[in-house]
Amino acid sequence: MKITVFGSGYVGLVTGACLAEVGNQVMCMDVDQHKIEQLKQGIIPIYEPGLEEMVKDNQAAGRLHFTTDVKEAVDFGLFQFVAVGTPPDEDGSADLKYVLAVAKSVAEHMSDYKIIVDKSTVPVGTADKVKQTVLDVLAQRGENLEFDVVSNPEFLKEGSALDDFMKPDRIIIGTDNPRTAELLKALYAPFNRSRERVINMDIRSAELTKYAANAMLATKISFMNELANLAERLGADIEHVRHGIGSDSRIGYSFIYPGCGYGGSCFPKDVKALERTAKEMGYHAELLSAVENVNDRQKYRLFEKISAHYPDGVKGKVFALWGLAFKPNTDDMREAPSRVVLEALIEAGASVQAYDPEAMHEAQRIYGDKAGLKYCPKQNEALETADALIIVTEWKQFRSPDFEQLSQQLKDKVIFDGRNMYEPKMVKQAGLQYYAIGR
Repeated sequence: MKITVFGSGYVGLVTGACLAEVGNQVMCMDVDQHKIEQLKQGIIPIYEPGLEEMVKDNQAAGRLHFTTDVKEAVDFGLFQFVAVGTPPDEDGSADLKYVLAVAKSVAEHMSDYKIIVDKSTVPVGTADKVKQTVLDVLAQRGENLEFDVVSNPEFLKEGSALDDFMKPDRIIIGTDNPRTAELLKALYAPFNRSRERVINMDIRSAELTKYAANAMLATKISFMNELANLAERLGADIEHVRHGIGSDSRIGYSFIYPGCGYGGSCFPKDVKALERTAKEMGYHAELLSAVENVNDRQKYRLFEKISAHYPDGVKGKVFALWGLAFKPNTDDMREAPSRVVLEALIEAGASVQAYDPEAMHEAQRIYGDKAGLKYCPKQNEALETADALIIVTEWKQFRSPDFEQLSQQLKDKVIFDGRNMYEPKMVKQAGLQYYAIGR
């Protein structure tokens, strides 16, 4: 099949590459000329395991194409995937200007039947707005062309996006047209071989499903962080509690890891957007407000622990910071807890020596030559002259450090662990003080 994907960011690039991987002809369109030129040269603007190889392989095979020409993109595909950003507006609602701009572009250039597929995370009712935008432009053109609008939300986890696309838990298709549902089902047939993963539903339910999924996962994280804070006060170990409740099949082990808060491009934005949608409908979503408030507060827990350990203040102290990305296997620092910690420390007069396996360039893009922040190209360099170590991202390479060596290197012999990576007894045996979350 021939597919056009508008937007060559995280979702668009993964979607385009994976659809090309199974034999389709795919054209990715983006207004960013520099990004498209880089992609044509095989330079990927984001870090996602396996994505660079997949893009290069499918380009070489002639299945994956890149363009900035809107007309060429619209003419190319029967399916017109909309995978552009929906950044939060000032009031927390999702900004649909890029989505509606794509709808307008498709309507201006289409000459035959098109299926417009909303892949971006959008509020309930967006498909109606996309449809009306297309109808208005077609009316201005004096054309009466057939088209359908489908909600087909993505469920990609950064760090494992290719696996999530190639082996999905579910494929949500929101449409009121049975024929269109069959066309989408045929498109996704290569990803649906071992068992039936396609779930057909009405458009509004499909739009809500995406927000509901992210809000549920964010709720589990905030709930565990709330329990972790309580465990500290009660003298309990939240890691034991996690094992205890995770063994219940009704709860499970996924997304019940306590820590220093969630970040990224999805959970913070989507919880806010769903809360805003509820408000617009005249409903006060108390639980969503609490999830967001708990997470905002949790991002300051590490700084609070550091401040409590240094009652005279942290001015002049040097902190090694391991982990900048909001989670492992990505370079994404959007809403990352690391940003809250390092900014609070520098504001209080401390210095931060930061290391991350993938997010160093992103940190430099965000902070530039920020006073008090040093970028370390190697993990051990961050420890040089450091008084204490802070861990914010649970990268695999941080899992088994030499605690005896850390005890010798860190002047104040203390670790602040925002991801509960270590066994407290083992750390303490090396002569280190250890602060974790809920332990």
